[in-house]
Amino acid sequence: MTPGEHAPDPRGARSPAEFLARLRELKDWSGLTCRELSARAEARGDVLSRSTVANMLSRTTLPREELLTAFVRACGAGPAAPERWRSVRRELAGRRGDGAETPETATDTDPETGTAPETAREELPTLEDSPEASPEASPEGRPEAGPEDSPEDAPAAPHVWPVAPVDEPPDPGPGPGPGFRIRRLLVPLVAVAALLFAGVSVVAFLRDGHTGHPPRTPTAPAAGDVHIRVAGTDLCLGERRGTRTGQVHQVPCAAADVPLYALVERDGGRWRIASDHPDHGAGCSGIPSGGRVPDAPYEDSACGDPTRIEEFTLEPYGLPVRGYRIVPAGSATPGRCVTVVGDRTAAWSRLAQAPCAPDAAGQLFDFDRRN
Repeated sequence: MTPGEHAPDPRGARSPAEFLARLRELKDWSGLTCRELSARAEARGDVLSRSTVANMLSRTTLPREELLTAFVRACGAGPAAPERWRSVRRELAGRRGDGAETPETATDTDPETGTAPETAREELPTLEDSPEASPEASPEGRPEAGPEDSPEDAPAAPHVWPVAPVDEPPDPGPGPGPGFRIRRLLVPLVAVAALLFAGVSVVAFLRDGHTGHPPRTPTAPAAGDVHIRVAGTDLCLGERRGTRTGQVHQVPCAAADVPLYALVERDGGRWRIASDHPDHGAGCSGIPSGGRVPDAPYEDSACGDPTRIEEFTLEPYGLPVRGYRIVPAGSATPGRCVTVVGDRTAAWSRLAQAPCAPDAAGQLFDFDRRN
């Protein structure tokens, strides 16, 4: 590496692509690997992970200013270099339609792992299971409507048909015998009983978390693209578009297209749940902090973070099988299952790890094939 005045100069770059090409030249000029640049930035008090460097250099859109500054400083291009690079970036970013990223929308993808950097997601607050917690409220504070709650009361019994009193005087002359009058009484009673039984069955079906369709045979996990559906419902796993937390919710399956999921088989009967987000790129579902927090959120983030649990066992439950539990492999708090918390009948209820329940309520999933 030669002194700073010989480092590649960003001036003259006429597009984000040319700007990124000069950044790659700067890295080559520094002679440092992504890991070495990350270590050097950390020593200076900057935040610059290895995957973030790789992400930035593999894209065609402008990096965020704070990321650019940390990278140029780590390359050792001289004290005046960061402002020179920032100035050119601002000029390119001011030209609409050039693909410049803003701090609110900038994300990266690691070409080595196909993931977003660790900084692309925000830390999620501690999970609240209380009824006051509002899973419908977006992280920005804007409420988002979910489906209406299932009816809780049985339908009213129909009006009972009036019947003739049994002690009325018999009609003169020939007429129906006593057996006819008994049958006449039994018909409305049987009809009322049948309607009441049907009403109770419907309410019980809805209270068990069903949405009106008959029970379906759960789909066993298999490698490939899937919709992950909460067993016995028409709710599937997904994220809220436009946020960066990675928090996974249950949403109507018809709208569960962000992100797209796929099962990846690993060694020892374990599975990785890969995610493909239109804004954040490829990633993995997981539990942060090694599962040490008992109610840690179930979230999508960058793959390869050693502090996250990113492998699961998918365990069948019931005879016949009613669904599959998603069990974090090697959680620091064992005996946990991925669970729908809060109102389990409502869209946008969050998922987190919670103790595996004997009845598996809110903990059973199907893996429907996705075309």
